[in-house]
Amino acid sequence: GLTRDPQGRLLLCEGGANRVTRVEPDGSITVVANSYQGQRLNRPNDVVAKSDGSIYFTDPGAPDPDLTLDFSGVYRVSPDLGTVTLLVRDLVFPNGLAFSPDESILYIDDYRKGHIRAFDVQPNGTLSLASDRVFCKLKEPRPITPDGPDGMKVDVEGNVYCGGSGGLWVLDSSGNHLGTIVHDAPATTNLAFGGGDWKTLFFTTRNTLGRVRTNIPGVPVPAQA
Repeated sequence: GLTRDPQGRLLLCEGGANRVTRVEPDGSITVVANSYQGQRLNRPNDVVAKSDGSIYFTDPGAPDPDLTLDFSGVYRVSPDLGTVTLLVRDLVFPNGLAFSPDESILYIDDYRKGHIRAFDVQPNGTLSLASDRVFCKLKEPRPITPDGPDGMKVDVEGNVYCGGSGGLWVLDSSGNHLGTIVHDAPATTNLAFGGGDWKTLFFTTRNTLGRVRTNIPGVPVPAQA
């Protein structure tokens, strides 16, 4: 997963290196997070930044004898990078994540369970676990398949776009399935809005890059600092 923070700096998940990093304007690398309570992270997968500078990321992979953490988590890193907070630990394979346009809701999809969950964001940046609900089911739970929900983005009207079974799923803010943008690959791995007007939706598969024009622009991310 890749995104930019409010200052336009590139954030990236390095699954193989068990860390989340940030590329500074001079090209140097800052480690955002590589451990939780002294234990090495699993395999960070996707990342989003909130407007206050805090960073949220998913960390699937557990259980695995080669990993030290025995659960797959979703974390928040404070704007000063001084505190890493575990937000959720009961997803089987947390993958893509995205904020609603007003940042009041965090959507997190579970690749193994085949659904997207939604959590209300509290004033301190943590998630209200009492608000946890299934936002949309994209497929029946089954072992690893190439069509589980993966990358996820939101447009300015609050519609959610998620890579899933059969293509790119488009959902309204209530979780209703509006339709699926079909392409010729079995799996959509990630997606992002771009272009000068933010109406080009780019998506990746296992070995291709594609794009589709949308009528509603995506939520912009900051330009490079």
